[in-house]
Amino acid sequence: MEAPFLKAVLHTATLRLWQAMACLALFLFAGLAHAAPPEGDITLQGEFWVDDSGKLGIEEVAGGAARLQPVERHRAYPLGDGALWLRYDIPALDAQQRWHLLLSGAAFLNRASLFVRGPDGRWQEQRAGDHTPVSQWHRPHFSPLFTLPQAPGPVWLRLENRPAPASPFVQLLSESSVERNNSWTYLLVGGYVGFCLLVFVVGLMHARMYADIAFDTYCLYVACMLLFQLSFTGFGGLFLWPGSAGFNDAAPGLFLFLMVATGIWFIREATAVKRHSRIVDRAVLGFSLFGAAFACVYVFHPSPAAYRVLNLYGLLSVLLSMSVCLWTWHKGETHSGWLFLGFLPVHLAYPFPALRAAGVLPDSWATQYAVMMGTALEIPLLLYILHRRAKDFSENRARMRVLDSTDPLTGLTSTPVLRLRLRDALRRGARSGTRCTALMVELANHGEIVSALGREAGDRALVVAASRLSSLVREVDTVCRIADARFALLLEGPQAEETRRKLAQHIVARGLEPVTQLAPDLALRFRAVSAWAPDEGSRADANAQESLLMARLNFGLDQLLEDPRKVVHHLEPSRGAVEGTAAAPA
Repeated sequence: MEAPFLKAVLHTATLRLWQAMACLALFLFAGLAHAAPPEGDITLQGEFWVDDSGKLGIEEVAGGAARLQPVERHRAYPLGDGALWLRYDIPALDAQQRWHLLLSGAAFLNRASLFVRGPDGRWQEQRAGDHTPVSQWHRPHFSPLFTLPQAPGPVWLRLENRPAPASPFVQLLSESSVERNNSWTYLLVGGYVGFCLLVFVVGLMHARMYADIAFDTYCLYVACMLLFQLSFTGFGGLFLWPGSAGFNDAAPGLFLFLMVATGIWFIREATAVKRHSRIVDRAVLGFSLFGAAFACVYVFHPSPAAYRVLNLYGLLSVLLSMSVCLWTWHKGETHSGWLFLGFLPVHLAYPFPALRAAGVLPDSWATQYAVMMGTALEIPLLLYILHRRAKDFSENRARMRVLDSTDPLTGLTSTPVLRLRLRDALRRGARSGTRCTALMVELANHGEIVSALGREAGDRALVVAASRLSSLVREVDTVCRIADARFALLLEGPQAEETRRKLAQHIVARGLEPVTQLAPDLALRFRAVSAWAPDEGSRADANAQESLLMARLNFGLDQLLEDPRKVVHHLEPSRGAVEGTAAAPA
């Protein structure tokens, strides 16, 4: 009952999954449509200066130490140990609303400070950034968000970030625009999180149903992907670890390593690399283990060298995953080609954050959410591909299990299965006081058919015999070929004396019907022996009774074949049989 229940649950979950995909697509398009607030981007309206020492304060910078230059384009600023200063002249704004500066897409800046003049003329600092717990920001948010004063005048932004360059994308927003922007972003990210959790649960159900390690690695990959997206977009620091500045700073790199490592491990299992090359399999496994091990190094030593390793590892993982999928597909793994297409959305979205990390692209909504949109398409595709792969493999395994439990020629139940069912029937009969019926049937002229028409005709006769015997019993009964031309039948449940006698006669008569697959004048001559079980007064266990019954049936059929004139014999119960003894047929 477990497998049908799981299949029904999986069917329902799959429908919910596609519904969630449709809703998520709407969220993505809605988010794109509402990503840019009406007040717009003011990045290019400011002036900048890089303090290479990183030690000057606002008084020195605002007092004339800064050699300001106009911001002519969106760009990245490699800072090292220095700091980037940005100056903006804020005009008179609508006094009916509060106004803010948002560093859009900059959830992972080390330090971000806004300096504004207070009523007493002194500079007041508002702090944000990964080196400050999100709970202690001026306004806890998934990206640095600062409040502007009501009076017009200059404000200064100070940014620190290493080893990655800082690439500011500054937006001027009213309070209503902030709320509207937050609503759409929460809707987008919340839909993505719920969608990933749904895929994760469905993946676990598939892992339980198919017992396939590929689903386990897929679930790990989805979990690491979700944690990476939460840390990369700033929502992890806002909701999951708001009081830990150190972990918030290391989380994007940590989960990127783990995501790539589990992703490569998943590809290794799903493409069955070990089936084609032991060397390649060990190389792919080593690449995966390196990422998991180096994640710890990156957390405790986030140096520029470690950052370069991080970027190189991400780039090589894309090339490796594509190469492994295409190579195993060329080797004959059909599903590897589909896996290559399943990973394609993330491979196409990866250049945006990668180029941003390299300093080529500035911070933007696209660099922050492109991979999220790619994974929203990737993870359900991978789950469907894995489902198809596991279904094909499970069908092959089911066919192999059937071959293990059936006769290859006739398709009847194998002898071990018959003996197991017979022992169960004997136990039930002993408890309930009823007796089942067992018969043994011999195709007496099988040797003649082989001698006259050949082995192929003899095999065809056995197949026809098996079909005719199966048609005379119920679905709950068992028909088994126990020797070359000898069959055993087990009729479950209590049977009347007249029933077993009629069945034996029907078997003999059915064999005499014309066989279209053989010569017109050739019939199947059956001889049958029937018996009741268990024996009356038997104190033997089910195993001993089963052996005794099969021995009596075989012995009775051997005696019957010595008398060509007799084709049916009914064995009477052997009274008083004791454990470990065999009774002669009556």
